[in-house]
Amino acid sequence: MKKTLFVIILAMASLFTLQAQDIQLPEPQRDGGLPLMEALQQRSTQREFSDKALELQELSNLLWAANGVNRPDGKRTAPSARNCQEIDIYVYTEKAVYLYLAEQNKLQLVAEGDHRSDAAVQPFAAKCPIILMFVANYDKMKGMDKDAQEFYGATDAGYVSQNVYLYCASAKLNTVVLGSIYRDKIKDLLKFNGKAILGQPVGYAK
Repeated sequence: MKKTLFVIILAMASLFTLQAQDIQLPEPQRDGGLPLMEALQQRSTQREFSDKALELQELSNLLWAANGVNRPDGKRTAPSARNCQEIDIYVYTEKAVYLYLAEQNKLQLVAEGDHRSDAAVQPFAAKCPIILMFVANYDKMKGMDKDAQEFYGATDAGYVSQNVYLYCASAKLNTVVLGSIYRDKIKDLLKFNGKAILGQPVGYAK
């Protein structure tokens, strides 16, 4: 009886540790990599990915390059209109969806479960280790009308996407930017006030 009870407790403990939770990322590595002109030469779109999960250090570097804090005043690696910093990056994985908190270098759990198939229209994206989802958060765009929110949200998402492309070129990762995404499903799941602009799968080469 005691042995059976111990097994049950151990199984429950294991289940708990497997549940998705917030993730503190390691400090991003801000040096090294290819020189800019070489990264531009290597920049390309690739639609084939290994199913190998990205290492946490790689993910931290990637997200910092995309739109991380690069100055003491809190400004970012990507520009934004009026410094609204309105582009939120959601990270879709096989276990959960997270919001990247740049100031804390942390992934905040938003939704448990594998939602990659409800993110991008293209079937290959559902098997990519991660999909980065760029969302224009209108709550951060005070004083802008709808046209301005849509224009600057789309423009600023483009800057972030290009940062991802250049990092991937330098780190020998595959990536592709996707405009065909399930915007309604994404908004229903993540509950934000704004618009999902682009999705960008990232992974190791096959």
